[in-house]
Amino acid sequence: MPDPELCLLSVHAHPDDEASKGAGTIARYHAEGVRTVLVTCTGGEAGDILNPAMDRPEVVADLPAVRRRELARAAEIIGYEEVVMLGYRDSGMPDTEPNHHPDAFANAPLDEAVGRLVAIIRRERPQAIVTYPDDQSGYPHPDHLRVHDISMPAFERAGDPDAYPDAGDPWQPLKLYYSVWSRRRIEAMHRRFVELGLESPFPPEWLERESQDDRITTTIDLAGFNDVRFDALLAHETQVDPTSPFWFGLPRDEQAAIHPFDDYILARSLVDTEKPEADLFAGVRSRVGRRA
Repeated sequence: MPDPELCLLSVHAHPDDEASKGAGTIARYHAEGVRTVLVTCTGGEAGDILNPAMDRPEVVADLPAVRRRELARAAEIIGYEEVVMLGYRDSGMPDTEPNHHPDAFANAPLDEAVGRLVAIIRRERPQAIVTYPDDQSGYPHPDHLRVHDISMPAFERAGDPDAYPDAGDPWQPLKLYYSVWSRRRIEAMHRRFVELGLESPFPPEWLERESQDDRITTTIDLAGFNDVRFDALLAHETQVDPTSPFWFGLPRDEQAAIHPFDDYILARSLVDTEKPEADLFAGVRSRVGRRA
């Protein structure tokens, strides 16, 4: 039975991150009746146009608005019921002009940014939060690092009545997860490209990254929801080239067969559960309705 009191909140850096990370998970929980909320920390203003078909003057001139429209379409496809913009500017990559902009997410006072996220948590009252991991050495984008930096204290302070007293009534989430791409997923996709005689989009440095597979605690079955990620990615027309071998080099059914799961690391939990988990709300469902 769907439980409307359950809420899952995801924190992402830019428009399109919600499509590439955990889209099938959100679709599954939305279909079950869980309230799903997306926090997007920046507007993606510094993103390059990666789809040549969209590299047009009118798109470049209006890129922030275009990316907001793309985000709205993708969120609808995925099943997010609420999209909340944290209100910061895309920081761009290190040592670029956007990285020095005073409104960039990476330059925001940490306490201020945490307070904004705390206010959202208290308003939406999620039991589970999904954010970015502590180890992002493979892609250390300043905004991705900042997502982690604000999510951890926000999880703790949202339930503290002495923290941010003007940000709403305290609400303590019960579980916080890191969304990760497992090594086994990447290696399996690489092998399938090679088996089919195709050039793999995973260069050696991808395959040489330190594995975090031993940290994975939770695997969500995406049966029936594998197509959501592809459709949501395609909604981001400026950021995703529909001919990209990285995203679409293998047929959808091939990708679904290779790794039909989303993987997570349970980073904080105030409930006891057995590992491995198959549910982000493991240990939570029996408690819903017993908290104010």
